[in-house]
Amino acid sequence: MGVIRFIKSAYSIIEAILAWIENAFASWLVPTLARLVFAGALLGYFWASAYTKLGEGLFGFLSLSVGAYVQIFPLAMERVGYDPTDLSFFHTLVAVAGTWAEFILPFLIVVGLLTRLAAFGMIGFVMVQSYVDIAGHHADAKTVGAWFDRVSDAPIADQRAFWLFLLTVLALRGAGPISLDRFFTGEMFRNLFWDHRST
Repeated sequence: MGVIRFIKSAYSIIEAILAWIENAFASWLVPTLARLVFAGALLGYFWASAYTKLGEGLFGFLSLSVGAYVQIFPLAMERVGYDPTDLSFFHTLVAVAGTWAEFILPFLIVVGLLTRLAAFGMIGFVMVQSYVDIAGHHADAKTVGAWFDRVSDAPIADQRAFWLFLLTVLALRGAGPISLDRFFTGEMFRNLFWDHRST
């Protein structure tokens, strides 16, 4: 009986300490670390990917490279002989919007502006990206991977699951206190821009 009572007491103390840590840190540390991890691991990836889609010259962000259409619409490009001028306006609109999204949404997440909306947008982006990789680029079984298989390095099933988890944390928890979201919704912003007249 003494051992069981000791184990219960030790468990209660550990739970109390962990509850205190959670109350003190989780609300701000989790979303802040999620944005830091996103910046360190994924910002460069998405921006490099978007950069490869830009056309030449100053207005390359409006007139995308042929490679952009091959990356986004591989099967449609194959059908038109890799001539993007033969694609519909819809294809062009989606390609331009997708390229801009690859620049804008990660930036918004890193600075913490419209973070929840940007995270939801990135979740959709990663899901579409994964679908295109599998159905359009015919990713092989090793690249697609599978869960519960002892191998944890498949780019789609394994790595992107972590991306989606990270983005889900941001979509549900927001950006945290060190963010533009908090600035624009917080007391500091109200004090700077709202008239506080005494009555």
